Amino acid sequence: MGTHGSTHIVWDWNGTLFHDNEAIIGATNAASAELGLEPITLEQYRAMYCVPVPKFYERLMGRLPTEAEWQVMDVVFHQYYSEHRTRCSLTEGAADLLAGWRSAGRSQSLLSMYGHEELVPLVRGFGIETHFIRVEGRTGPSGGSKAEHMVRHLEALTGVEPACTVVIGDAADDAVAARHVGARAVLYTGGSHSRASLEEVGVPVVDTLAEAVAEAERPAA
Repeated sequence: MGTHGSTHIVWDWNGTLFHDNEAIIGATNAASAELGLEPITLEQYRAMYCVPVPKFYERLMGRLPTEAEWQVMDVVFHQYYSEHRTRCSLTEGAADLLAGWRSAGRSQSLLSMYGHEELVPLVRGFGIETHFIRVEGRTGPSGGSKAEHMVRHLEALTGVEPACTVVIGDAADDAVAARHVGARAVLYTGGSHSRASLEEVGVPVVDTLAEAVAEAERPAA
């Protein structure tokens, strides 16, 4: 599956390969409205977003949501998102980058915290599924970190070594997950976080996916 010694990329989906910011913000505001909160802008979202997601809502509310509140918001968020994601597209240049990486004989996979049953047909619908040696979404409850999912993801990939792996994502949690397994990370500014918050993580931060791939190609320090 993988190639020993060559760089393997683990791509994030939401906010990275999939440019779904408008659907995410709309879903967040729909969920927040259930508790009477005012809507926020993309800039505000990027400044406050964090994982686990209930901590993000704590920043919005001034307190952690109760379990009952979280359940209601989670259902509303995913209902709204499912209805509006159809208007979203791949990030500019993503399809060509995926095809180019594969045609060069290098491996890549997709790990998302979006539900697996929803993720797979969405990826397939864009005609990019064959570029990945594994496409994996979240199983189990939403709202947690990607770190443990990353462990299982890499363990399932034959011939892929964590030290030769680069995680490309749009959130600080992607870098946390990479560090957890001994991989590198490159963070992209087009998704859920502001550049300032990403730069605090201490990994390379880029403004385009082409730059992210170029950074992934650099030898590990």
